[in-house]
Amino acid sequence: MSTGSGAHSAPAPNSQEDTVSDDATATTPGTAPGVAAGPAATPRKGTFSSLRIRNYRLFATGQMVSNTGTWMQRIAQDWLVLSLTGSSAAVGITTALQFLPMLLFGLYGGVIADRFAKRKLLLFTQSAMGLTGLALAVLTLSGQVQVWHVYLVAFVLGLVTVLDNPSRQAFVSEMVGQDELRNAVSLNSANFQSARLIGPAVAGVLITAFGSGWAFLLNGLSFIAPVAGLLMMRTAELHPVDRVPRSKGQLREGLRYVSGRPDLIWPIVLVGFIGTFGFNFPIWLTAFVYHVYHQGAGTYSLFNGLMAAGSLIGALLAARRAGSRLRLLVGAAILFGALEIAASLAPSFWVFAALLAPIGMVGLTVNVTANSSIQMATDPLMRGRVMSLFMMVFVGGTPLGAPVVGWITDAFGPRIGFLAGGLVSLVAAVVIGLILARMGGLRLKIDLRRGHRHVAFVPRVPGTASSAASSSASSTASSVEKDLAPAA
Repeated sequence: MSTGSGAHSAPAPNSQEDTVSDDATATTPGTAPGVAAGPAATPRKGTFSSLRIRNYRLFATGQMVSNTGTWMQRIAQDWLVLSLTGSSAAVGITTALQFLPMLLFGLYGGVIADRFAKRKLLLFTQSAMGLTGLALAVLTLSGQVQVWHVYLVAFVLGLVTVLDNPSRQAFVSEMVGQDELRNAVSLNSANFQSARLIGPAVAGVLITAFGSGWAFLLNGLSFIAPVAGLLMMRTAELHPVDRVPRSKGQLREGLRYVSGRPDLIWPIVLVGFIGTFGFNFPIWLTAFVYHVYHQGAGTYSLFNGLMAAGSLIGALLAARRAGSRLRLLVGAAILFGALEIAASLAPSFWVFAALLAPIGMVGLTVNVTANSSIQMATDPLMRGRVMSLFMMVFVGGTPLGAPVVGWITDAFGPRIGFLAGGLVSLVAAVVIGLILARMGGLRLKIDLRRGHRHVAFVPRVPGTASSAASSSASSTASSVEKDLAPAA
């Protein structure tokens, strides 16, 4: 990013931050790096290419273990709250409290992540997250747990996440460099979704056989793995990134950095709508299991496992993809909303279950495409602040959406609640897609003739892109056009 950001020093000369792939090298003021070149500029790599790097292997292994524990706790937490209260709104409140700190303090977490060594920050945050799991385990296993205890632990976990999220997101580039960044981001998502397959299944067995407390205990212990991985890293092999010295106005600087870039601000707005209204699966799935299908924790784990299977497929496909383009993001967001609407109207248990895998796959595509395209386009000195804004909008919107969605679900039924979330996601994707097309001087062309591209964005007037290059604002619009229009 370049417009409105002020002067920034370049990354260390020997860092791979200097060697950016061709689709992320636009550095002229007013242009939009990361989207100007077509996908052909980036050679296709192996699905697991970033795992060749030792530090990243240690990181990924530790995250796989702790992510499995996190998913166990998430399932156990939702089911415990529903068992204690019988209310979908209470599940929504728990989710909201966990993500409220991100909404309130998320940008400050990014400022801190840009100032300090991210490996040291992660040692602190991962240890603290493990302690929250152990605290909830003690309360539950001792039989003293009350719903306000769960609320409090969720809020504390959210506070830690404010610092953990931007630090973890930005640390990826320090481990793998810019050349492998897109692949590593996709593998992080595959890692998370693989754990989502294992964690709910184990949690379902533990909850049914022994109760929720053992799931909380194993989650707390699982954080030993990422802490050990961080301690075992070879710091000399990390790609150095200059830390930002403490100064006034750094938060405003980060916001200005994003505000002049439509290729960044509109994807962030889009994932904000989807994260706020479309990703409230703990509320909807517990409600469908409990109130529509009258099943137990095992079915809830099954539903989460089906979504995780789809998400894992989506993550692996993203790892093989050579580029991250806005048209893919918008198209996936439209399909995501349509699938949620279809699921809300599913006539039977198995039709509903069958739709969860594609919902997971497309939802993951939205997340990874937005995440990787934003990271690739961001100056390393600003990455913590930009990613904290991304996470604040994507995750921090949940405190606003979850209670509303929970109330709709309680008042009008699970189907209406799910339908409302899908409808908001669909409308937001369509509107933002049209905004981006208009800014890029494009129009939607529909051609139903056989052998022709049926739906595509094409220039409104021939030569739009060349005439747009006359000003910095038009140059950004030209890059949006290239990112939305089909490859030649």
